Formats: sequence, structure tokens, C-alpha cells
Amino acid sequence: MGSTKFPSDANLNPPLNTIHLDRWIPLYRAHALLYSTAILGLIYHRVTSIFTSSTFVDACLLSSLLLSDLVLAFMWVCSQSFKWRPLDRQEFPDRLPDRAGWPALDVFVCTADPYKEPPIGVVSTALSALAFDYPAEKLSVYVSDDGGADVTLFAFMEGAKFALHWLPFCRENGVKVRSPEVFFSSGGRGGSEEEEKLKTMYQTMKQRVDSVLEKGSVSPKLASSEEDQQIFKKWKEFSRNNHPSVIQVLAKSSKDSDITGQVMPNLIYFSREKRPNVPHHFKAGALNALLRASAVLTNAPLILTIDCDMYSTDPTSPQRALCYFLDHVASAKLAYVQFPQRFQGLNKSDIYGGELKHLYMINPRGMDGFGGPNYLGSNAFLARRALFDSSLEAGNGHDFIKPEMVMEMASGVAACNFESGTKWGDGIGFRYGSLSEDFHTGFRLQCEGWNSVFCDPPQPAFLGDAPKSLHDALSQCKRWTVGQFEVGFARHSTLTFGVRKASLGLGLTYSHLAFWGIWCIPISTYALLPQLALVYSRPLFPKPSDPWFYLYGYLFGAAYIQDMVDFIYHKGTFRCWWSDQRMWLIRSVTSFTFGSIQFISKQLNISSQGFNVTSKVMDDEQIKRYDEGVFDFGVDSPFFVILGTTALLNLCAFIVGIFRYSMVAEIFLAVFGITNCWPVYEAMLLRSDDGKMPERVKIRAFFAAGIALAVGCVLFIV
Repeated sequence: MGSTKFPSDANLNPPLNTIHLDRWIPLYRAHALLYSTAILGLIYHRVTSIFTSSTFVDACLLSSLLLSDLVLAFMWVCSQSFKWRPLDRQEFPDRLPDRAGWPALDVFVCTADPYKEPPIGVVSTALSALAFDYPAEKLSVYVSDDGGADVTLFAFMEGAKFALHWLPFCRENGVKVRSPEVFFSSGGRGGSEEEEKLKTMYQTMKQRVDSVLEKGSVSPKLASSEEDQQIFKKWKEFSRNNHPSVIQVLAKSSKDSDITGQVMPNLIYFSREKRPNVPHHFKAGALNALLRASAVLTNAPLILTIDCDMYSTDPTSPQRALCYFLDHVASAKLAYVQFPQRFQGLNKSDIYGGELKHLYMINPRGMDGFGGPNYLGSNAFLARRALFDSSLEAGNGHDFIKPEMVMEMASGVAACNFESGTKWGDGIGFRYGSLSEDFHTGFRLQCEGWNSVFCDPPQPAFLGDAPKSLHDALSQCKRWTVGQFEVGFARHSTLTFGVRKASLGLGLTYSHLAFWGIWCIPISTYALLPQLALVYSRPLFPKPSDPWFYLYGYLFGAAYIQDMVDFIYHKGTFRCWWSDQRMWLIRSVTSFTFGSIQFISKQLNISSQGFNVTSKVMDDEQIKRYDEGVFDFGVDSPFFVILGTTALLNLCAFIVGIFRYSMVAEIFLAVFGITNCWPVYEAMLLRSDDGKMPERVKIRAFFAAGIALAVGCVLFIV
């Protein structure tokens, strides 16, 4: 096992962090050599089969399989860069210098829709960051409300009052999970009178906020001061996409203290100006506006971006990030320290593959060997200087010395026309041009020479909520597909610009992520074409007596075995791996397919769906089904039509072709499809609960399967 140590101060002090090369690297590389040889053999066999085919139809069918194989080969080559030099890191927070030397930290918590992202949950996330084990006078928490919702501001006004009691309670009792929502729902520590009092306070706050949310707006009478009452009166004139900048300082470290007399961190509510017909660039635009406003208000050199449902489970996590930012060698060109995204409440089998272990845990280690992981949008500590030089802007952090002037300046830089004629969103700040602004931003930063670090401590530093509805999970993935295509096919493409400006390895890793939507080509082809061939007795693969048959078997088996071993090696289970690979197949024929269609439509200027916030709200029945490991198909969705069609074709192929013993590969693929589609058959034919597949969806699936069989008849018989 190789290792590299970065000293924190020449050679005088012990290192703040160490790096270790993965011990399995030689095995990964040996397997890559063998597997790449097999791929070349497969392509040779495909090409020769096309040229020796007896009919034009056979040549077209085999060409379709060749195209699929070439896509699979391209994605496999890109994926090997993740295994070429994976790193493991270790931090030593106990070796940090005195707290007086720590830099200031601004935390950005983003929310956009109070009905999909309940405000009380957003408040709990912000409170978990407000309670970091960090010098209070150097800590500021901003909530970016891009929904411009008065109920969110009201919730944070209530949260600021609760924080006066909550922060000292966490500090004095050594509470690790400092999200009150999670702490109290899990039973807390139990027993103490102080805790019971806090629980009552929290429940009262939650009831007040939920009541306002149900009514749809805040009554000015609920405000505790005349100034706040005026704010909510003016809010009646606002709409989500037509309102001025709103900045409210709810806690101020220079004057506010908690109930024990300790200084309070800053807590600021922020909603940028929005006007009709002025591009707002979704989350990236909101972050850039907050980036500028925070530079005027506090201008901390470090920024933590965190999703509204991704709360802190370790109050010392900023100290782990400091082990890199305060390292004189590692910090020279360090743009961000990325923590993995991990999730709470996943059922035992993780049926929707919500853990996304490859995306959030395995791939970042591989990218770390080429200069660092991609920016995941949440759980990342960023250097402000990597995003923009704050000395060029309106202020340098005035610490509220002249409140009126400072607030006016902050509102000015949050104006919707501030960016006109500037490089914001292109060469400065969070980057525009993609629905996946996090992916685009990290890619561009690394192409500009910045590095990043993957920090994965033994205990999760942050936990969040993964979609627990199949439709939500597929919709989220479809949005990512569109956003990543927008980076992959842009002028600064991952495959050309990335390889040239960063490195071959990093360019390939980014390309694997940017082009993951093209998985829809091989997976959809192999989910449909061999099955139709089996129905109409038209072999597409070699027979078992042909030596080439075993090459196909090796390629399939080795890929799946390696994926399973990687998953389990990184603390996964076989059951969760099976769910993960099944969801990969499901996403390929649904999310990736529809995402690709939406991307092409956008390129052709055909109207298509824009950005949608993933809902964090579920009813009790949905939660119960998820906890029991039962798939939820209870939505009339085109996703489920295509899943139903695929399931029916595989079942039909198996029933019709089961006795065609020479077509072993085709039968195997049909059986493999049936095994993965079992939850679909249950939803279509066996279930009676609300999560079953709607009748209209089933009818359309049967109709589409019939059309596919008719087309197959034309292709294979006529």
C-alpha cells in the first residue's frame, strides 16, 4: 500500500492528513487489460458477423447490437479511470492549530418550494449547522429561499428563537445529531426535564409553522415586532417570480447571545430579487446571488453548501475540512472538500437504489487520484477564492458596522440585473448552462487548475433523504441526465476540453458521468431486441457449441461480478447491490431514455419540461409500502408504461421461446429481464393496494407490447 503525507508546516509539525493508494490497484489494472482484450474480440466478431450475414435485415439487426456494444465499450473505458488510482484519505483534526486561527465559515442552505421541502425540515437542517463545534463569531448560516415564501421566513424567525435554547443544550450534553427534527423523532437522550421542555418548544414551533403552511401565507399578526409585521404585509404583493430582494438578519453574533450568555452565530434569511422575463438560472443563479451578498455581509473565506434535507450528524465535520484548507501544501489550489452524500431511512434492500453508492462513494475515490472528485452540490466546503475574488465586489465583509448601508449593498448585488454584462455563471461563481449546476461547476473549476479532495470519515458527517417514491427517483435521475448532457455536449465538453485542460483520467471520469444517459441505447436494445428474436426464432448470438459464445458469457459475467465485488467491498450488501443493479436497468430504459429525448428537444428548441424540485413529502401509505420493501407504481406515468412494456415482452419471449434450446443467450436475457421485472409483474397482475399499476398504464403497456411484437414480426419474418 502506497502513501503520501502532506506536512502542515514544513517538516516541523505532524501532518494534518495522509493519503493511501488502494491496495487492489494492481488487480484492477490486470483485469482491465484482460477485459479490454475481450471487448476487442467482441467487436471483431460483431463486425465479421455483419459482413457475412445472409440478409440485409440480419445485417441491420447485428449493426444495432454492434452500436450497443460500442456504447458499452465506451462507457466501460471511461469507468476504468475510476479504478486506475483510487485513494483513501485520513484526517487528524486533533492536530489543528488553535481555534483562534481558524477561518470564518459561511453555510449556504438552499430551498425552493415550501410545499415540497417543508420549512420546519429546512430550519432543522440550518440549526444542525448553526450548532457546529466552531467559533460562533466566525460562523454564519444563510438560508437561500428561492421560492420567495413568507412561510419560510416565518419558520426561520421561529427557529432563531428556538436556537437560543437548542445550541447550549447540544453543547452542554454532547449531542452529535443536532437536527432537532431528527433528535426528537428518534427519542432523544430521554429523561431530563430540560429535554422535555425543549421538545415541547419544538413541537409548538412545528405546529405554528405547519399551521401557516396549511393556510398558505403568514398573517402579519403572528410577527413579534412592528418591523416584521410590515415585512409580511408587503409580502402580499409578492409572487414567486416577481419580488425584490429580501434579506433578514435573524441572529447577529455581534449582539445576540443564547440563554447561557454564549455568542450566537449569524443566521440570515435571503431571497434574491426575481422579475418576469429575466433569466434566473435556477439553483446556480440563487447561489451566485447569495455568494455576492454574503461577501458584503460576512465574506468568510470558506463556504459550506448543504441541501435543505441534508443535516449534519457530526458537529466537528468543519474541522476535517480544515485539515486540508490549513495544510500549506494541499491548500495551494484547493477548490473544495467534498463529503459523501449518505441517506437515512433507506429500507433493508434499498429498493430504489437511493444510496447511489457508485456516484457518491466509489467514483469520488477514483476521481481523487486524478485531482479530486466532482462537486456534488451538497456537503462540500468550498474556498470562496476559487469561485470569485471577493475584493473585486461591493464589499469585503462589513460585519454589520453600518447596517443600513451594508444591507443596501447586499440587496444591490442580489438584484436580478446585476449579472448583465459580467462573467458571472461563465468564468465566475457557480456555472450556468446546465440543470446539474454542481457537476458543471466542479468540472470547470478543475479544468481551470483547481483541485478537490474527497473526505469520507468513518462515521457519516451528513445524512439526508433519498427519494422514497419510484416516480420521484426516476424523475430526479431524468433531470440529472439532461443537466449532464448539457455539460457533455457543450463547447467545454468533458471529452475534449476536460481531457485537454485537466487530464486524460479526469476527463474520462467526467465523461462517464456526463454521458451516462447513453446507457439507454444498449440497455433498451438488449431488453427488447433479443427477446423479439427469441419469439420469432431468429438467433442473434452464437450457439453454445461456438467458442465465441463463451466470450459473451465472460464479458457479461465478469462485469457483473466486478460490480458486485466493488459494491460489497465498499460496505454494501448483496441485497442492496441487487437493488442497485436493478435500478440501473430501470433508469436506463426510463430516466435515461426520457432524459435523452428531453435534451434533444431542448437542442431543437422544442418546448420541454424545466427544473423541478424533488418532493420530500410522502403520505403514510407510501412510507409504509417503502418500509416494507414494496415498489410504488401508483402514478400514471410514462415511466411505468415503458417498464410494463419491457416486462411483458420479456415474459412473452420466455413463454414462447423456452423450448428453443439452441438460443441459450436469448433465453438467458429473457430470464434475466423477468427476474429484474418481478416487482413490475406484481404491480400489474397481483396487487390490489394503492401502489399497484393504474389500469390506464397497464392498458397502454399491453398495447405498446403488441405494437413491438408486430414490428418484430415485420423485422424477423416478413
